[in-house]
Amino acid sequence: MTEWINRINDLVWSNALIYLCLGVGLYFSLRTRFMQLRGFGEMLRLMFKSEKSAAGVSSFQALAMSLSGRVGTGNIAGVATAIYYGGPGAVFWMWMMAFLGASTAYVESTLAQVYKETDSNGQYRGGPAYYIEKAMGQKWYAWIFAVATVIAMGLLLPGVQANSIAAGVENAWKIPSHYTAAAIVLALGCIIFGGVKRIASFAEIVVPFMALAYILMAVVITVMNIGQVPEMMSLIVRSAFGMDAGFGALLGLAIQWGVKRGVYSNEAGQGSGAHPAAAAEVSHPAKQGYVQAFSIYVDTLLVCTATAFMVLATGSYNVKQVGSTELLVNKLPGVATGPGYTQAAVESMLPGFGASFVALALMFFAFTTIVAYYYMAETNVSYINRKVHRPWLSLVLKVAMIASVSYGAVKSADAAWALGDIGVGLMAWLNIIAIIILQKPALLCLKDYEAQKKAGLDPVFDPDKLGIKNADLWRERLSRQAAPAVVAKPNGPSLSNPQPRSPS
Repeated sequence: MTEWINRINDLVWSNALIYLCLGVGLYFSLRTRFMQLRGFGEMLRLMFKSEKSAAGVSSFQALAMSLSGRVGTGNIAGVATAIYYGGPGAVFWMWMMAFLGASTAYVESTLAQVYKETDSNGQYRGGPAYYIEKAMGQKWYAWIFAVATVIAMGLLLPGVQANSIAAGVENAWKIPSHYTAAAIVLALGCIIFGGVKRIASFAEIVVPFMALAYILMAVVITVMNIGQVPEMMSLIVRSAFGMDAGFGALLGLAIQWGVKRGVYSNEAGQGSGAHPAAAAEVSHPAKQGYVQAFSIYVDTLLVCTATAFMVLATGSYNVKQVGSTELLVNKLPGVATGPGYTQAAVESMLPGFGASFVALALMFFAFTTIVAYYYMAETNVSYINRKVHRPWLSLVLKVAMIASVSYGAVKSADAAWALGDIGVGLMAWLNIIAIIILQKPALLCLKDYEAQKKAGLDPVFDPDKLGIKNADLWRERLSRQAAPAVVAKPNGPSLSNPQPRSPS
């Protein structure tokens, strides 16, 4: 079974997808005139603007929800695995994927806002399936993406997160994986049966705390090894371009693993971040596009870099030898790839505390990611249920996800990661093709937003003004705002500006 999983994974993650992810990021960076650089200040300003409503969550809550999906086991175990297989140069290509991917995240998140709608409970829903149907007019393609996302987010990816939690806990405290699985299932059930608002509130509190604590730990570890930093940075750059004697043969692997783990971690192009982006209450789609572009920086340039620095600066990989691929063997025998490497790195500097800290961080990172996966899968179930209501599908999703978490926590790490990679890859293929075709509305939104800002306005989105069709929710919203208010009077309701009565 594992052999077949690996074959499918190799097919999905062929070089075509690797270079497609990089190429699309570069293309959108050029088309948006590198909005990820020009708009950095605007990203920070918009992140803390609060525009909640009964139907939507605030921009920060949507950011926290998307970060809870982005910041997960890929930031700890995934980075270590990328370095293990691709060498230190993989870190550089993760950075490159983050920089270019920020523009991709803007495009998909803005499209999700433009074509969002409300579900049967009055909550905003949106994502690739919605904008594929409304903007491309290809319902069959939208259904393929929706089904693929439910399978990936509901069945394949949760097992990766649960597996890393179990491995980290076992490394730190020797707790058997089946006990960890039971704890995850209990906590997950309490959250996912509470609805979107509970998920948003949970993410808003947990995600900023866990990310900040982890980054601070990385700063401490890096400062303790400050003398190694110049050589570490030089090694990352040299090995990224095959200029290092020991890692020159791994140039192709550095790019492959850097991009693969970069996409797995920050999800730019995969389309998953577009789901929580659609849930935000904003006056213009580009606002959430800016915020979601910033989330890529937080995920990869901060959290992933924190892991890479802790692993490389502490010498957890024997990177000082040259001339042999044995460079990639951890100096601590018996430590498996993934979270074990990161735990070994921190433990080497903070004995008795490091492994436990990483295990706790991994628990928070991975668990919030599982919760985010549920939200994204449920959004696609909601899409499938739009025309014909099938309430049993949501229950099946909950049960299937709990089963996936239970199984993932105790199965082999290799199988878990391969299944997760297949899920990410399928979504990336489907979504990237879609956003290349559907890019125009997102680019029009950026141009319109910048023009309104330049005029000193708080941008408001008018789809008809931009010639964007099928943005029905926004059109209805403008109609309600333009309608005259109704004022209650003793003799019955009348318009706030009534016509004068004819004389009797």
